[in-house]
Amino acid sequence: MREVGKTAIISQIDESMEHHILLAKAGFPSTDIDKYFRIVLDEDGADWTFVCPPDYKGISDKQRRITAFYKDGFAVISDALSELGFMVGINIPKRYQHSNT
Repeated sequence: MREVGKTAIISQIDESMEHHILLAKAGFPSTDIDKYFRIVLDEDGADWTFVCPPDYKGISDKQRRITAFYKDGFAVISDALSELGFMVGINIPKRYQHSNT
């Protein structure tokens, strides 16, 4: 897994449509989707596709793994948004709130 928070890959939504397409267009394997925190951003907020990979940081306990993923993701995404000049909220859409592995 890449070092958390060191790589940001961004694009306009019309350029890539899906996260795996964005990775491929940027020259990364499209299958590496779980190695990145995924958001869709506009001036109103950032929607976080919150799907915790089952092998995140090698943590076997589901609750501890999801907690670590949440803490890391919130910190990394907040820092990236700030660097980009976006002071918006981070939302986890309802469809992702209970779908974690």
